[in-house]
Amino acid sequence: MPLRVMFCLAFYAAVAAGGAEAAKPPISDLTKVPIPTGPEPGPGDWRQVDPSNVMVIDTNKGRILVELQPLAAPATVERLKTLTRKGFYDGLSFFRVIDDFMDQTGDPANTGTGGSTLPNLAPEFYFRRGADTPFTLVTRGEGREAGFVGSLPVTSQPLQLATFTADGKVQAHGDFCPGVGGVARAAAPDSGNSQFFLMRGTGAALNETYTAFGRVIAGEDVVKSIKLGEPPTAPMDKMLTVRVLADLPAASRPKVRVMDTASPWFVGAVTRAQADRGTEFTICDVPLPSEVK
Repeated sequence: MPLRVMFCLAFYAAVAAGGAEAAKPPISDLTKVPIPTGPEPGPGDWRQVDPSNVMVIDTNKGRILVELQPLAAPATVERLKTLTRKGFYDGLSFFRVIDDFMDQTGDPANTGTGGSTLPNLAPEFYFRRGADTPFTLVTRGEGREAGFVGSLPVTSQPLQLATFTADGKVQAHGDFCPGVGGVARAAAPDSGNSQFFLMRGTGAALNETYTAFGRVIAGEDVVKSIKLGEPPTAPMDKMLTVRVLADLPAASRPKVRVMDTASPWFVGAVTRAQADRGTEFTICDVPLPSEVK
């Protein structure tokens, strides 16, 4: 069976139908955080990214920056950085691209049938969230909490349940919002290897069944400009070079900062999104601006 993202007909039918420190108040507690009246963020609303956890994907359509999240998927993040540093991804095509869904790449055969010579990855559909996990709470309800770990949208069990678990933590998973990166696999949960995909739209059906490893923080327009098709017509768009941001020469390394999800501006952005979407609001409706210089 080709190693590709396995999306059943039920999924297509469904489609047709930085974190806060413990001392900072959660987003949902709006009485404790001043809500800015203007749309422009201030200097204190940003956070600097860790360059050792950013993939710089230069494509023939432009540059994509993906912030990796080792708290959510440590083995996957390590694999992506290992293959990146070997030059494995250089020149590989986006061989499966579905509108409003995702761009898939990372196969040396450019067909969905290949992978690296490294062992397959164990699934990291879930991770454990504790009191020390940097998490910005956005919504709470129905026995769940939704928020952000860095730039990654996350849903977890309520942290209050941690008092009843052996490790003092609760179960959490990344949410497949636009820009989120996931590990492509075949039917077996442990069949992921080198292939990955970047979301063009929201894929809630993937939550808890695919490993979410990070999020596009710059170049989402590039993600959406990749040529469509299963496979796309020749020539397919491709990744020209892929590098870890920290490995770029200092003189040519872009300076990247992302909106701090614990900032007053972000609180205002959440409030505006909630007002705009009403009862349909989800964590995927929250904007997360970035700046690259």
